[in-house]
Amino acid sequence: MKNQTRTEMEFILLGFSGSKRVQSLLFTSFFITYTVALVGNLLIITLVWCDNTLHSPMYMFIANLSFLEALYTTAVIPNLLVNLMSQRKSISFSCCISQVYVYFSAGSTEFFLLALMSFDRYIAICNPLRYTTIMNMRFCLQLVAASWTCGFLAVIPPVILVARLTFCGPNVINHFFCDVDPLLKLACFDTRNIELLNVVSSALLILCSLVVTGVSYLFIIATVIRIPSAKGRWKALSTCASHLIVVTLFYGSSIFLYVQPQESHSLDLNKMASILNTVITPLLNPFIYSLRNKKVKEALERVTRRKILPSLTLEV
Repeated sequence: MKNQTRTEMEFILLGFSGSKRVQSLLFTSFFITYTVALVGNLLIITLVWCDNTLHSPMYMFIANLSFLEALYTTAVIPNLLVNLMSQRKSISFSCCISQVYVYFSAGSTEFFLLALMSFDRYIAICNPLRYTTIMNMRFCLQLVAASWTCGFLAVIPPVILVARLTFCGPNVINHFFCDVDPLLKLACFDTRNIELLNVVSSALLILCSLVVTGVSYLFIIATVIRIPSAKGRWKALSTCASHLIVVTLFYGSSIFLYVQPQESHSLDLNKMASILNTVITPLLNPFIYSLRNKKVKEALERVTRRKILPSLTLEV
């Protein structure tokens, strides 16, 4: 590998071991979950775009989250599906680095967006009379744009450092996609400084967004406790339940994967945790956040009627 140019270099992704039968079962499982996740998240984006009743800050944040989830899983799963059905499970150097950049950029942006969504819930519950004044559409668009910009800029330095590494020995990555830790194991020299930078930057990113989320929910809990009726308390908390589920899943798996030093857990365990981020969370997001929401269901019915009725009229 050391004598190869960047254009010639490629890596072998071990992925998931097993017989052809096992590989076929994995392909079917991942294909179904990826399709459902992609369709579900794209459906949420379409509904928010087409239905005027969903043109509010909360649903705008949810639409952006759905787009991120679709991008997040698309950066990894299509290549995994190809490798599961091929004999040579390879990926070029340029595709590998591109995958690393898109995967971590989408993940970083999601941390910022989840923090914004907790701030939105804080304003809605703690300052309901000022909600429309504070969370106006222009301000929300600025917050979303800042999240995307910061998320995609934050990962550039670590990705550049990894891209400039010289790789030696076997070009085998013990993972189903190009993750940073397995790549660093193939480097020709000591990468402890890069590993430390990755852990510190991941910790700072997660910590900053977690502080915003934590402080927002502390104020929310303090406000909810003061609500006199049990029904009122339940109604206030129910608006935060979906967000808390996604935060728990995403933060928990990310802290396990990227805040601990890579020696603290095996790469095989990393694969299982990565499935939670790249497959399970994008799959559950439409159901957790929106498709069980009464307002979203009503919007789906309206959009469906608008699409079906004109076609029926034309046929008549």
